[in-house]
Amino acid sequence: MITNKIQRVGLFVDVQNMYYSAKNIYGKKVNFGELMKIGTNNRSLVRAIAYVIRADVEQESNFFEALQKQGYEVKAKDLQVFFGGAKKGDWDVGIAMDVMRTAAKLDTIVLVSGDGDFKDLLEHVKSLGCRAEVLAFGKTASSRIIEQADRFVDLDQIKERILI
Repeated sequence: MITNKIQRVGLFVDVQNMYYSAKNIYGKKVNFGELMKIGTNNRSLVRAIAYVIRADVEQESNFFEALQKQGYEVKAKDLQVFFGGAKKGDWDVGIAMDVMRTAAKLDTIVLVSGDGDFKDLLEHVKSLGCRAEVLAFGKTASSRIIEQADRFVDLDQIKERILI
């Protein structure tokens, strides 16, 4: 794909989605620094935000710090534990709000998630004049966002490059 180096890019990374996809499919971890390079694609990176869930697990703070050193702004929220033991932790609304807050300042929105709930968000940012790109593992990505994206990068096709 031909890209314009002066395109302003925002990278929005659903860390849990990437972590669990890589773990469940390949039993490996994601190289988030490499994801940034792929998403930016030699264009001007305006903002890179990694959305994480704090679950009080070992090495969690080291991981969050590593993301910051790679150039990500890290946004964290606590894992919710409900009566009966059910757990929930997602950033869907937070990601959507940040994309909408920044879309006017960007030419390209790069969503790093396979979550089909983002289909309407991608459709909307395209209506605002932004390109909508998605990076995700094709095996776990919703066909809804793949179809809506102007560019879809199937991480399964470049797993050697992005898995650790």
